[in-house]
Amino acid sequence: MLAASIFRPTLLLCWLAAPQPAQPEALFHSRDHSDLQLSPLRQAKPITDLHDAQVGEGQKNRITHMHEMPAAGAARAFSKKTLSWRLAREAPSGQLSLHEQRAIFTLAFRMWSEVTPLHFREDLTAPGATVDIKLGFGRGRHLGCPRVFDGSGQEFAHAWRLGDIHFDDDEHFTPPSSDAGISLLKVAVHEIGHVLGLPHIYRTGSIMQPNYSPQESAFELDWSDRKAIQRLYGSCEGSFDTAFDWIHKERNQYGEVMVRFSTYFFRNSWYWLYENRNNRTRYGDPIQIPTGWHGLPTQNIDAFIHIWTWRRDERYFFKGNQYWRYDSDKDQAHTEDEQGKRYPKSISEGFPGIPSPLDTAFYHRRQQLIYFFKESFVFAFDVNRNQVLNSYPKKITEVFPAIKPQDHPFRNIDSAYYSYAHNSIFFFKGNAYWKVVNDKDRQQNSRLPSNGLLPKKSISEKWFDLCDVHTSTLNM
Repeated sequence: MLAASIFRPTLLLCWLAAPQPAQPEALFHSRDHSDLQLSPLRQAKPITDLHDAQVGEGQKNRITHMHEMPAAGAARAFSKKTLSWRLAREAPSGQLSLHEQRAIFTLAFRMWSEVTPLHFREDLTAPGATVDIKLGFGRGRHLGCPRVFDGSGQEFAHAWRLGDIHFDDDEHFTPPSSDAGISLLKVAVHEIGHVLGLPHIYRTGSIMQPNYSPQESAFELDWSDRKAIQRLYGSCEGSFDTAFDWIHKERNQYGEVMVRFSTYFFRNSWYWLYENRNNRTRYGDPIQIPTGWHGLPTQNIDAFIHIWTWRRDERYFFKGNQYWRYDSDKDQAHTEDEQGKRYPKSISEGFPGIPSPLDTAFYHRRQQLIYFFKESFVFAFDVNRNQVLNSYPKKITEVFPAIKPQDHPFRNIDSAYYSYAHNSIFFFKGNAYWKVVNDKDRQQNSRLPSNGLLPKKSISEKWFDLCDVHTSTLNM
């Protein structure tokens, strides 16, 4: 069986910087303020097949004596979605503490988990033969391996498809925080890619390039790496408890007030920030809700609304029969209102006529209405008069009719989301979404009904890399 290796560089190649996942998230008003500004470093045309990913601009730098992985047509992948790994007890590195080594490998596996449906868990107790991926360090002839390491020099590590990874302990491996030596994290991510079935990718910026690039404080998986691994294992699918745009205002250099936003997806006890300008999830996500949203319920949030008028700027989260108001300046939930009444409050108290628990809700800024969803009904709530409109509740199918017969969520919607990036309303249920017809759609096709639901599509086709990770890696 052939092994794939990573070698020293022939050219210094550029890697994109990203926040280190271990760092705590910044306050809301300190977060990304250019959510829709396209980053020129990350613009790339879509990959249509794996062959395109393999023959990019770095091919002329190929090292000819390298043992290649098989071509894409012969690629093999694991048949299961949860894989175990272990650093061999008899073969740790003599350069880093055991704790550092295990933490680095945990992070390396998590980086692949963030862009695939795969979960990785460290298993310290199962018989060695049952562990899916075993890692170890050695020098020269090592670990009964048929390949011999060359000492400090050309080969840093090698790996076998669906098998083991060996690191040459004659190299100077260093943690991600170091600017010197060889990044153990970067080499580990590369070799894990091979174990998962990826060949080398000859494209500048790819972690799967055969040539190692110099150590940097942080790096991330390239677009070509993500597309290649998803060709083998598919995209991440799943439902969401709620999705929303978080609006904030700031002044530019000319003193003009600018409106910026970031998009968030919540599922169970985790959340993701979606980078609209890059059309992908932020690296290092998901994060546990209490880490970034102080004072909210720790899981299973039903809905979010942002009442945004000339006189009001209020954000509310809903769960069960209660709701919380959130202070964006202090980055925490309010504990009491202006009259000293404590939060959380009952939904019936703050939003009379609205049933609980809710399925979802969204605020329609132009109409100044909140649409609350409960089973097969929708309630339109007037925020200025603080009451449900007289003609409501109505069937969801009446207010938001299906354009294609029977192509409709009908009831128990997971999330209703007004997207400022797309100027559209979306309904989520399970793995699917429905887009609500907007003014632009009707200008292009006047026969479309107002508020009609376009045929459903897969969430993963529009919002990329919203992936779960193994619970053991959530606090990284």
